[in-house]
Amino acid sequence: MSSEIKQKITHLRDTLNHLNHQYYINDISEVSDYEFDLMLKELQELEKNYPEFYDENSPTLRVGGGITKNFNSVNHEYRMYSLDNSYSKEELLDWEKRIEKALGIKPSYTCELKFDGASISLKYENGKLRQAVTRGDGFIGDEITNNIRTIKTVPLLLQKDFSDIFYVRGEIMLPLSGFNKMNEERKENEQELYANPRNTASGSLKLQDSNEVARRPLMCFIYSMVGKNLPIHSQIEMLKYTSELGFNVPKNYQLCEDLDDVFKFIETWETKRFELDYEIDGIVIKVNDFQQQEELGYTSKSPRWAIAYKYQAEQAETILESVSFQVGRTGTVTPVANLTPVQLAGTTVKRASIHNEDFINKMDLYLEDSVFVEKGGEIIPKIVGVDINKRKPNAEKVVFPENCPECGSKLIKKESEANHFCLNEKECTPQIIGKIEHFVSRKALNIESIGSETIALLVKNNLVHDFSDLYYLKKEDLIRLERMAEKSAQNIIDSLEKSKEIPFEKVLYGLGIRHVGETVAKKLAKEFKTIDNLKSASLEELISVEDVGEKIAESIISYFEDEDNLRIISRLKDNNIQLEIIESESEIDSDILANKTFLFTGKLTQFTRQEAGEMVEKNGGKNISAVSKNLDYLIVGEKAGSKLQKAQKLGTVTILTETEFLELINAERK
Repeated sequence: MSSEIKQKITHLRDTLNHLNHQYYINDISEVSDYEFDLMLKELQELEKNYPEFYDENSPTLRVGGGITKNFNSVNHEYRMYSLDNSYSKEELLDWEKRIEKALGIKPSYTCELKFDGASISLKYENGKLRQAVTRGDGFIGDEITNNIRTIKTVPLLLQKDFSDIFYVRGEIMLPLSGFNKMNEERKENEQELYANPRNTASGSLKLQDSNEVARRPLMCFIYSMVGKNLPIHSQIEMLKYTSELGFNVPKNYQLCEDLDDVFKFIETWETKRFELDYEIDGIVIKVNDFQQQEELGYTSKSPRWAIAYKYQAEQAETILESVSFQVGRTGTVTPVANLTPVQLAGTTVKRASIHNEDFINKMDLYLEDSVFVEKGGEIIPKIVGVDINKRKPNAEKVVFPENCPECGSKLIKKESEANHFCLNEKECTPQIIGKIEHFVSRKALNIESIGSETIALLVKNNLVHDFSDLYYLKKEDLIRLERMAEKSAQNIIDSLEKSKEIPFEKVLYGLGIRHVGETVAKKLAKEFKTIDNLKSASLEELISVEDVGEKIAESIISYFEDEDNLRIISRLKDNNIQLEIIESESEIDSDILANKTFLFTGKLTQFTRQEAGEMVEKNGGKNISAVSKNLDYLIVGEKAGSKLQKAQKLGTVTILTETEFLELINAERK
């Protein structure tokens, strides 16, 4: 009997999964809604009566049913990068020149629609959906698996066998038809209308009740697949292969032999996009060949092999009512325009960026001007023009202040920079708060229990003046604060204790040294191993580190010349914050490649680029990103291009095949 029940349940699940795929992916209806509902109800009843046959990927879970109170943070195994944007053909031509110079050949490209939704990473194992994680900051996202299972265009089971673990990246969208229907219902119920499809889709993913998510007509488009030993070698192959696996891949993509084809694709969709039932804001152009993508690599934020062409943003006209001058954690003073509220791209805009004094003067801004604003790919809209004909005769010119709007200190502006700065970092409240916010942020010490409001409260009550003070807080100090419960106070103390396990590279980033971002902090930590070694490093030693130029090096030296910074570091040491790489993090197999630099080019067949880099580092060597006099070894794979030519011309670089590289390591070990 048990065997028959299991067989019946399995048959119903397979049938419903097939019907879902046909209806939502292939737009084919094989049965009536009534027949589908009958099968679904039968399966629900069987699963209820025989819970021993529970399956986390059953089609019955499409309707929701789980409540998620807290969304756990998850590290992305493969980082989710953002894309560089371009707004003109000239910028695309410049991008192409950089691509061709790096590769030494003209590549082919793929063009895909750029969806205006919420990015997601889906993990599959043994052909089943195991986990769904939001993009977050690209390194860490929130797990929302229960909610994603309700989206019909996300396959719970693959259409073909695939035993390995892999990830697909996609965009969660809300079709315009579905969005309009939701707002019609809300209007009838006299509820506040949703602002736009993108924000509604993004907000839906973090709803605690998956039943509510299931009621929303969300859809998912796939644009990337990552993992080990994947049977694909190009973007076009990936799009076709993921479609075969059962994913919802948009059909509107194209292989382009050159930029002329790309421009034609862009022009076609500039008007055709308005015929779609979902929003796009541009076209994504990618180098098609994966080996070439690997060769081109990444900047600290974006892949070099991909770029987004953004269509002209929607504009709106409104009134510039006033200008606020905000002080950031590094002392940068940024002007922000306060506007008469206006509807723009589905949202109400009240503020816009005006960047700096040079921008104000270039625009010749006056208060009460009639200005044009647009969303040019930015979170905060920007002013792009002024209607001078509507300017009032007695209008007041917008003038950049001479003194800090927060502490009154004299502002300075360096000749080489466009921004004004307040140098009173020890006493200027927004700078103090900003530095602490940066230190506790997710990318740095990740102290979740301390938010912006708590930091402001701590500073206001003179409990902290810099982030090292956090480690001297006591529970009884916190409880006395306004709206601070005992449990919240204990959570803060516990979070601070847990932050002592955060690795050196993240602590280094958290110190907030000007111009030292995540990537540079990681490379500095790896190179110098301890904060004391970094403090003692010369300008030449700092510049020798990849991605560290003279500007960054001078900033680091300046940071360690400040006695107050040294005091803060000393206090962090006293509280056992990780200010050096612990042995287990820096373990190497040998030092046979010590003091040698390596670069890999061409199509590698005996190992991946990641594996190659790890082999170098595990044996004491160093990977660098370009051919120069500092390069010792260039390892060439198939179809090696400009890097090989440059190394041959330089004459000082030892050129090896993959086999010779492996022999170098193995020979040294013997």
